[in-house]
Amino acid sequence: MLKVINPATGQQIREYPAATAEECDATMERSEAAYRQWRHTSFAERAELLRKVATHMRDNVESLAPLMTEEMGKPIKEARAEVIKGAWCAEHYAEHAEAYLANDELASDASHSYVRYLPLGPVLGILPWNAPFWLAFRFCAPALMAGNTCVMKHDPHVPACAEAIAGVFEAVGAPPDVFQNLPLATPDVEAAIRDKRIRAVSFTGSDRAGAKVAAAAASEIKPAVLELGGSDPAIVLSDADLDAAADAITTSRIINAGQSCIAAKRIIVEAPVYYEFVGKLSERLQRLKVGDPSREDTDVGPIAREDLRDILHRQVSETVKQGATLEMGGELPEGDGYFYPVTLLTDVKAGMTASCEETFGPVAVVMKVDSAEAAVDLANDTDYGLAASIWTEQGRGEMLSLKLEAGQVVVNGLVKTDPRLPSGGIKRSGYGRELGPHGIHAFVNAQQVWVGPKQE
Repeated sequence: MLKVINPATGQQIREYPAATAEECDATMERSEAAYRQWRHTSFAERAELLRKVATHMRDNVESLAPLMTEEMGKPIKEARAEVIKGAWCAEHYAEHAEAYLANDELASDASHSYVRYLPLGPVLGILPWNAPFWLAFRFCAPALMAGNTCVMKHDPHVPACAEAIAGVFEAVGAPPDVFQNLPLATPDVEAAIRDKRIRAVSFTGSDRAGAKVAAAAASEIKPAVLELGGSDPAIVLSDADLDAAADAITTSRIINAGQSCIAAKRIIVEAPVYYEFVGKLSERLQRLKVGDPSREDTDVGPIAREDLRDILHRQVSETVKQGATLEMGGELPEGDGYFYPVTLLTDVKAGMTASCEETFGPVAVVMKVDSAEAAVDLANDTDYGLAASIWTEQGRGEMLSLKLEAGQVVVNGLVKTDPRLPSGGIKRSGYGRELGPHGIHAFVNAQQVWVGPKQE
C-alpha cells in the first residue's frame, strides 16, 4: 500500500494500493496499443487535446491545488501557481510543437535529403513529490505532442495528485490510454523501465536514484533524460544590485520550503559587500511566516517527510560544528508536523557539510570570497551542475557565465524553469534537456531521409 502522510500534521490521511505486476503489464499493453493510433494523429489533433487539458486545469485549480498542500505540504498560494504553470506548459507545446519538430532540410548528394522527427513509442515518466503537477506536464506535454504515449509513475507520497492528473485527461475525453497513471511501489520500477514496450525514460529525482535509472535504461539500450539534484550557486559581486539580489535569492531559497532542485543553495558573496548583503538577506528571511500550508498567509510550509527533515537538520548541525555561524533558525520545533525554521548559516567554508551536500529545505548558506575569480572557482567546486546565477554588471555577468559549469545560468534574475527554454544539468545533475525546443527532441527518432537519384 502507498501510505500518505500529511506533513503538516504527521498523520496518515489515506492509503492507495500499489499496482500489481499484472496491472503493470496491462498498463504497458494499453499504452503500446494506444501509441499505434496516437502516432498517426496530426499536430492539430494533439494540440486540441492539450488545450482542453489546460483549460480544465485552469477551471479546476481550486480543487487540484489543495491536493499538493495536503500530500506534500506546498503552501496553497504556490500550489495554485503550479497548476497554472502546468497548464501553461500544455498550452506552450500545443502552440509550438509542430514548428519545433519541422523537418530539417540538409543538402547532400541526394535529390532531396532531410531529417524528420518521429515518435518513439510509450515513454515512462518517473517523477518526484516536490512539484507533482508541474513536473508531470514538463514530462508529458512534449512527449504527447511528439506522438508518443505516456506512462506516469509518480512518487508514492503523492498518489492523489497522480490520480488527479490522470483524471484531467479522462475528464476532457482524451483518447483512451494515451496518458496513464501507474502507481508502482519503488522496488517495482526497474521492471517497468526494462519492459520492452517502454521505449524511453524520463526521470527527475536524486542523483543516487538517477544512477540506478540510467543504468537500467542503458542496459536495455533505451534513451533517458535525467534531471537530478543540485547544489546551485548564487554569486553576488560587489557591483551587484544588492536589494534585487536579496529579493530573488530569498525567493529562490524558500519557494516550496526550499525543496527545489534549482533553488539557490550556496550564496557566494564578494568580500566588500558581504556583511551588507547578509544583513539584507537576514531581514527578508526574518519576515517569512512558517506554518499551516493551507493558510493564505503562509510563506513556508513543512518539509515533505520526517526523514528528509532529519537529514536537513543533520546538515545544519554538522555545518555549525564545523565552524559556521548560525544567524537564525537551526532548531527543531516542537509540535506536530515536519516543520523546519527558516535558517541562515554564514561564514560557511568549502568542505563544510552544507557546502558539499544538497540542502533540501529553507536553509540559506552564505560563503565569502575575495574576488569574482574566486567566486567562480567556488561555484564550480561541486559534483553538481544544474543551475547557477550571478549578480553583477550585465556584460560582466555574461562573460563570467561562460566559466560556470551548469546547464542553466541566469544573470541578474531568478533561476526558474520556463516552457520556452531548455532546462537540465551536467555532471551529477544529469543529462538531456527538458522544455523548450530541446525538450521535445529528447524522445523522437531523428530519421534521416535520402531521396534519389544521386546527384553528381
